[in-house]
Amino acid sequence: MTTPRLPIRVVALYRFTPFPDCEAIRGPLALACCSHGIKGTLLLAHEGINGTIAGDDAEIDHVLAHIRALPGCADIDVKESRAPAMPFHRMKVRIKREIVTMGEPAIDPLSGVGHYVEPQAWNALIDEPGTILIDTRNDYEVAVGSFSGAIDPRTRTFRDFPDWFRANRDTLLGDGAKPKVAMFCTGGIRCEKATAFLKAEGVEDVYHLKGGILAYLENVAPEASRWQGECFVFDERVTVTQGLAPGSHELCRACRTPIGEEQRASPLYAEGVSCPACHAARTDEQRAGYAERQRQTALAEARGFAHVGAVLPIRGDG
Repeated sequence: MTTPRLPIRVVALYRFTPFPDCEAIRGPLALACCSHGIKGTLLLAHEGINGTIAGDDAEIDHVLAHIRALPGCADIDVKESRAPAMPFHRMKVRIKREIVTMGEPAIDPLSGVGHYVEPQAWNALIDEPGTILIDTRNDYEVAVGSFSGAIDPRTRTFRDFPDWFRANRDTLLGDGAKPKVAMFCTGGIRCEKATAFLKAEGVEDVYHLKGGILAYLENVAPEASRWQGECFVFDERVTVTQGLAPGSHELCRACRTPIGEEQRASPLYAEGVSCPACHAARTDEQRAGYAERQRQTALAEARGFAHVGAVLPIRGDG
């Protein structure tokens, strides 16, 4: 029996390329997305474009054609998956200082990054004795899943990564033979800057997973996969699994933490109100406000509308 094709096409993309006039790009791009019923978030900066959008196949094609006509984007790589329903509530095209915020203005991925490693070759690299494997994502993402044996920097935002590396450099690299450093992130964009940063810090043998975890889960067979758990994504799917199928996690609307079955079984969990990660940090007054928001959201959904309280609160760096 053939599995029905999920109706919504989800496209994650990024490209580092100079955009001298982001405002001139933003208006036409927003119009192209909205006129074709596309939803999601696209970030523009002088260093390029980053984001995830979703919609019908033909409409996504129209918007991708528009994006590929932008300076330096003709051959932009995209990572595609499917969703049973629209994973975004609105379309946003924003101008930012960086398309992925590291806070190191001297770092330019266009001037030099680590060695790209295809998903099919990743296992061989991380299996090599002495290879240092670093997860460049934030703490709440790593908690959902990661590669076996990966170092978790326990960063709250990507801005924390440079300070973490500088503080732990001697412990990580030692004084002997120079090890290979392999890094990975969700879709590849954070590693563009992370590997460029390590090279600027004098680390020579730096590698990163091309296309990120999403490309790995799509292209590596489950029986060969070194991935453990699920992968956090910045949309209403919350997580994906092998083959980019929707995962089992939901998002706590009070603290924006991804929560699995174990957390949802806790007496501290109430849908839209609290979870084990945030219950002690919220007051009764705050939880009452969340409960009212959840009630309004449920009423809106029953009427076929998306209440503003249902909008996915994006955290992290995308």
